[in-house]
Formats: sequence, structure tokens, C-alpha cells
Amino acid sequence: MRNCLVLDLDRCSGCDSCIAACKFENGIGLGNYWNRVVAVGPTGTHPDIEMYWLPVQCQQCENPQCVKVCPTGASYRDPDTGIVLIDKSKCIGCRYCMMACPYGVRSYNETERVVEKCTLCSHRTAEGLEPACVHNCCTGARIYGDLDDPSSDAAKAVAAAGAANCHRLPDPKDSGPSSVYILSSKTASWKELI
Repeated sequence: MRNCLVLDLDRCSGCDSCIAACKFENGIGLGNYWNRVVAVGPTGTHPDIEMYWLPVQCQQCENPQCVKVCPTGASYRDPDTGIVLIDKSKCIGCRYCMMACPYGVRSYNETERVVEKCTLCSHRTAEGLEPACVHNCCTGARIYGDLDDPSSDAAKAVAAAGAANCHRLPDPKDSGPSSVYILSSKTASWKELI
């Protein structure tokens, strides 16, 4: 099971509603983000200019480096959903996982003295709801589902886009990021970032 996000960059407008929805739903403090949107570009020369927005959050890696380095087992992959989570009751705030994550998507909660990250709104998805960022995406650019289930919305979106238009963030540590980014050449050329 590979529950993750598929992000259609052909549709993303960079409105940041996913960031606001995430912060509101999860009570994330000022200065911390479990999701961010990076402007890629503009690149090129006039009149051939390209630009797109790249949402970045936990990539739900198949071989998560954060889990490998956690000394207490607080960072783990849920055996039922495949989602990478943090058990705050076991977290000692050492931040090793933050250093190990190749995507910089974990944050330290100064108040609770624990590390936090995107949970794909596991409290919502356990009840059959979409993650808050997906539910509140005004352009329909965010899709949640199990990539291993051909009937899921996520797997259908990837299949419809075609392999040439599907991308993943660079994987310097062989983490196996699950999140898929759809970007067609009609919108822009994929840039190897992060």
C-alpha cells in the first residue's frame, strides 16, 4: 500500500490554500509548515517563459531515512496505511529525523519539544475523508490515494497523465519518494530541484 499525494502541476495556481488548510486543520504554530509551495521560475527568455508551482510536503518514502535514524522509534511507517508518522509520546526532540530527511519537510514544535510533519491527515483519512489540503485545493491539483490500487483517484490520475508527464523529487538517499508530480511539457519543463 502506497498512500500518497499526486500533485497536478498543470493545475496548481500557487494560491497557497493547501498551506492554510494544513495549518488550520492540524493546529500548526507560527513559523512552522508541514507543506510549502515553491515557485519554480520564471525561466527562459522572452517570449518563451516557463513557470510552475511545486508543492512540497512529506514524500511518504518507501525507505524513509527519518525512520532509519530515529533512536526511539517515534518515526515509523504505519503497517496498515503505509503512511510515515511520528508518535509524539516517543519523540525526544533530537531532530535527527529532520537532518536525515532529504526534502526538509519536518519541523520542530518548540512548545511541545517534538518534531512534526505531514500525516496526510491520517485522522481524516481513517474516516474515509480526504486530507485537508486535498479537500481545500480550489483547482483540484491535489489528489490522494493508494498508488498500488488501480481504482484509486491517485493511481487513475497517474495512469491518465502518462509516464512522460509523471515526476518525483530527486532521491539522493534512495528513500523512494511515493508522491508523484504531474507536469506536462505544455505547461513547463520539469526542473530537478531540492
